[in-house]
Amino acid sequence: MTNTATAIGSGSATRILEHDEIAGVLDEAFAAWQLRGKKVLILIPDGTRSCPLDVMFPLIYERLAEDVAAIDFLIALGTHLPMSEDQIFDRVGITRDSHATQFEKARFFNHAWEDPAALTTVGTISEREITEISAGWFNEELSVVCNRRVLDYDELIICGPVFPHEIAGFSGGNKYIFPGIAGADSINFSHWLAALATNMETIGRKDTPARRVIDRCAALVPIERKALCMVVKDGGLAGLYAGPVEEAWSAAADLSAEVHVVYHEQPYDTVLACCPPMYDDLWTGAKCMYKTEPAVADGGRVIIYAPHITTISRVHGATIEQVGFHVRDYFVKQWDEFRKYPWSELTFVTVVTGQGTYEDGVETRRIEVILATGISEETCRRTGIGYMDPADIDPADYRGRERDGILHVPKAGEILHRIREG
Repeated sequence: MTNTATAIGSGSATRILEHDEIAGVLDEAFAAWQLRGKKVLILIPDGTRSCPLDVMFPLIYERLAEDVAAIDFLIALGTHLPMSEDQIFDRVGITRDSHATQFEKARFFNHAWEDPAALTTVGTISEREITEISAGWFNEELSVVCNRRVLDYDELIICGPVFPHEIAGFSGGNKYIFPGIAGADSINFSHWLAALATNMETIGRKDTPARRVIDRCAALVPIERKALCMVVKDGGLAGLYAGPVEEAWSAAADLSAEVHVVYHEQPYDTVLACCPPMYDDLWTGAKCMYKTEPAVADGGRVIIYAPHITTISRVHGATIEQVGFHVRDYFVKQWDEFRKYPWSELTFVTVVTGQGTYEDGVETRRIEVILATGISEETCRRTGIGYMDPADIDPADYRGRERDGILHVPKAGEILHRIREG
């Protein structure tokens, strides 16, 4: 076990932590945090983030429940759909019966990003500071809004995994607050800032404009913040780091860069990115594109193979279908026309489309993105994205063909593929 700076943790890129090692990190962290008598709110991910939450939940509960005044769990949905009670219980590895008996003190809540009554303003970041930390991309004041439940507790603990991420560089840490439990304006701001920087220049990097804004927003939350940052590997944990959010996240991101990035010697003309069932719409399933885009050659293509996905987004689909899929500069150079749309939705269509240019009314895309999903060909054509009938694809035809310029990714969305530099 290591204890560098103020982060407590254990991790290795070459092995999985034993149960006793995970418990040991928690024991050391909770002893240091002195949580006895405090009301504790724990932020956890929904079902679109892989991590052994069913292992972590009982370990956390059995160590805290008797000593704390409250132990509540808020699901950091961002703009994802709320989880049902059964889905929540399944996520944390318990049943209705065990919740009513063994884990009766735990309460669970969904974040409600569109409900004004569920939100509160925790502060404001000045125009000058935003200009500085956004590297000049924005020149306006930001009102920082998040779930009002944070005001009812003494301690906020973030418990979630860290992966390479298209918006924040690496997920986890304060991202569970902004945008995880943020209001719409805060969510839109952080997303569009990342869109301006582009996925290719953001994903897998620790220091990004969006991460700086996320951390600055989180600093305005008026209670103590700690984190349990997981690095997931093969269904278990390669690492677990605990401490002040920024320190724990930084240690986890360093290990994630070893565990979750695969380097290739040359770019590929075609990538078949097979989407796992945990992504049930394109809004989440598009991670298959984000994590493989850096490995695609100029003029190449990414095929998102997901026969189970039948909709672009249950929440944001109407706007996305209205504006269509385009590169960043398509919107930037026509900003007066498009700034009225939710910026997180504009972000989505740009990062799905990938890098490109828009000059003299002509849009040029670096790569082609093709959906082999249950989304209709008509919808794909109308919104400006490629289409293939998933029935015409046999993933076996794509396996083992790297020498042909073809990469098959059997479970896309979490491992970042990129070309080795130099």
